[in-house]
Amino acid sequence: MGRSLVTVQRVETGLQAQFIELWIAHRIEVGTTREAACRLAADGTLRRALARHDVTAYLAFVDGTPAGYVVIADTTRSLLVAAPSVSIDMLYVHADFRRQGVGKALLAATSRYAERNGCDHLVSAVPAQDREANRFFARLGFAPETVRRVTSSATLQRKLAGEPRAQRYSLDKVLQRRRDVRARTAQSPGAVG
Repeated sequence: MGRSLVTVQRVETGLQAQFIELWIAHRIEVGTTREAACRLAADGTLRRALARHDVTAYLAFVDGTPAGYVVIADTTRSLLVAAPSVSIDMLYVHADFRRQGVGKALLAATSRYAERNGCDHLVSAVPAQDREANRFFARLGFAPETVRRVTSSATLQRKLAGEPRAQRYSLDKVLQRRRDVRARTAQSPGAVG
């Protein structure tokens, strides 16, 4: 059996419905309910994001069937360094089409986009716990640069205001307390030794 034909097209208005269907499948795969994913897709947020001048999406097809997508944004690697780069915000390949070259085809389209726009670097945020995705990006030359952490502004404000920390004991203190309890138990009348 021959290799399937993978094609990639930029998501324009005519492909938005197919993109949104794959986006819903992606959200369900990561644990969102179908109803919640459909609600998020129906409110217009995705269509507005796709219409932004700094956001571009590509849709991959395997033998004409939508198989994956990449969402990229024009950015800089750092706010202090004005060198333009392309940020891969989302890369998704439907489970039925993995290991068929879909991810590579999407990244090839992303690389061509970066080159056309004078961007020397591509940046991707890959979840630390996703070993398969990390291996995929590493094999393609992506090197780890930083760990991004996220919090809500309310949580940060509580922490900055001095929210009391839960009391923590060091391992040494815990072990010493256990020794003290054992020693007291051994010295008490009626202790079985």
